[in-house]
Parts: sequence; structure tokens; C-alpha cells
Amino acid sequence: MRSLQKTHLQLLVFTLLLTLFFSNSFAQSRSARDRICGKWENEDKTLRIQISTQGRDFTAKIIWFSDTEGKPMNYWKDKRNPDPKLRNRTILGMNILRGLKYNEAKGTWEDGMVYDSKHGKEWNASAAIDSKGQLKVRGYWHFKWIGKNMKFHRIP
Repeated sequence: MRSLQKTHLQLLVFTLLLTLFFSNSFAQSRSARDRICGKWENEDKTLRIQISTQGRDFTAKIIWFSDTEGKPMNYWKDKRNPDPKLRNRTILGMNILRGLKYNEAKGTWEDGMVYDSKHGKEWNASAAIDSKGQLKVRGYWHFKWIGKNMKFHRIP
């Protein structure tokens, strides 16, 4: 009877340890995946975006941008959009990133599309957070070596 209780106790402890291990691994994986979420400002301090999740993908919207002409931000429209039906939408609050997915093996976000409202073009997109905590977003055309980087720092 005593050995049965001991075995039962060992099984219980083993189960608890396994549960703790897997829940901790999941939490670490989840937090690594979501590090990109939050508010970011570009190096020039002319653009602020907010990245969030939508299902398993990440999206970003414009939450502020610099207007050198002194007009209200909601004045500016997506006038260069190739789709005439979208040319009247406001740039402030517009989603500019879609489909970005976390690559756990590389610790990067890949296979997204980023929209450039200045030129009315959509580009392939990837992102990574460097050792300084800066977000590097790469917009490229089919091949990563044909593109441009933007750097952002996190803001409150």
C-alpha cells in the first residue's frame, strides 16, 4: 500500500513538472512572438504605427504622421492608391501591414505585405527586432535584396 502511494505521488509530481515546463515554454514562445506588438516611431520621427495581432498574423496601422503643410491629419487621403475606390480613404488609421507571420526558428516576422501610401504601392515585408530593441521593417519586391529598410523605436 505504501509503495502504491509513493508511486502515485511520484506520478503527480512528474505530471506537475511536465505541465509547468510546457506552459512556461508556450508562454516564452508567445511572448517572443508578440514582442513586435505595440506602438513604434520611425527614425525620422515622422511616422508612428501600432502593430497588433489579427488571428495568427500581424497588422499595423498609422496612428500619427508629420504634416509639413499644417493641415489636420484626417485631411490626407490615399490619393495614389491604384484602386480608385480607395483613393478617398483617410491615411490616419489606415492599415498598412497585413499577413505578417512569426517565424519561431529565426525569431523574425515574415511573408507580409506593407503598403506605401506615398507611392500607392504594396511591397513584400519582413521584420526583426535587433539587439538594441529597434524594429527593422524591410519592404521589398519579391527578393529581399531589392528593397528598403525602415527602423523604428518603441514608444509608450
